[in-house]
Amino acid sequence: MLRFEVSADDLLRSRFALSPLFELDHLLRTLAGQADHRLPPAWAARLAPVYRKFHGDPAFRAVLALHSRRHGPAFLAPPPTSMAQTIADDLAAVHATPLRHVRHEVEDCLARRPCRDDEALAVLGHRDVVTRLAAVLDAAWQELLAADWLRLRAICERDVVFRSGELGRAGWAEAFAGLPHVRWNRGGIEIARLNVPGPIQLDGKGLLLVPSVFIWPGVAAYADPPWPPTIIYPARGVSALWEPSPATDAEALGELIGRSRAHLLRGLADPASTTQLAHALDLAPGAVGDHLAVLLRSGLVDKTRAGRSVLYRRTPLGDALATAQD
Repeated sequence: MLRFEVSADDLLRSRFALSPLFELDHLLRTLAGQADHRLPPAWAARLAPVYRKFHGDPAFRAVLALHSRRHGPAFLAPPPTSMAQTIADDLAAVHATPLRHVRHEVEDCLARRPCRDDEALAVLGHRDVVTRLAAVLDAAWQELLAADWLRLRAICERDVVFRSGELGRAGWAEAFAGLPHVRWNRGGIEIARLNVPGPIQLDGKGLLLVPSVFIWPGVAAYADPPWPPTIIYPARGVSALWEPSPATDAEALGELIGRSRAHLLRGLADPASTTQLAHALDLAPGAVGDHLAVLLRSGLVDKTRAGRSVLYRRTPLGDALATAQD
C-alpha cells in the first residue's frame, strides 16, 4: 500500500494540474497493449492505422521501447504545473532535460525491459536523442490526440470543479470519494494497489492531483523526483467514453425533449459551464446556451456562479429524467 502522510499545510498547498504528455503516454501504452484495458472499438478503428504508420519510425519505436507495463521514462512525461498546461509546455520541459539524466533513465528503462530493435537502440544512443523523441511525440500528439483534446480536457476540468467543491464542502474524504483504490484514512491518503514501503511525508509541500482520461479504470502515483508527490486518477464521467450507454437509452430521451437537449442533459451528471459542455459534447457554444435556456425554463437544470463561471447542473427532476433508463 502507498500512503501519503498529510498535514494541515499539505492540504492548503495541494493543487490540481493537467498533463497532456501523460495522456499521450497512456494512449500509446493502450495502443501498444501495455494497459489494463482496450480502447473503445470506434476509437481503436480510427487510431490503429495512425499508430501503425508511426510504428515505421525508429524514433517512435524508441519511445515505445522505454515503456514497460508498470514503468516509463519520467523525462517523456514531465510533471505539469497548472490546469493551463499545454502540449507546448510539456515538450519544452522534455527539451530542457539534461542529456546525462536522459542517459540514466534510458539505461534504467532498458534494464527493466530489454530492447532488440537495433534502429530504436540507435536513436536512444544518439546525442540528439532528446530532440528526436520530442519531435516524434509532437507528431504523434497532432495525429492521435489533438483533435479530441478540447473535449477530453473539458472532462478533466469538470472533474476539478466537482472535487474542488467537495473539498470545500466536506473535506478530503469526500473529494476522494469514488476514486478507485484511494481513501482518506486517519490523516493520510492511501492507495491500496500500489506497494511502496513506509509512509511518504509531504513535508508541507502538498500533493499534486492530476485528472486523466486514459488511465481509467486504474490510478497512478508518483513519489520520486522529478515529479512531486502526485496522484493521477480517472476523471469523473470518463467511463462514458469507455463504456458508452446503449444508443436506445439516448434515443428514447431524445424523442421526448430533442436529441441535442437530451445529449446536454445526460452530459450534466456533474456541474459544467457552457464552454465546457460545448467542448465536451462537440457542440457550438451558442447552441449550447440556447438549449440550456430551454432546460432551465423547464426546471430540468439550474445554475449557480462559481468565480467567473456560471455552472449548470441537473435538478432532481432532470436527474430522474436523464437516468430513468440507466
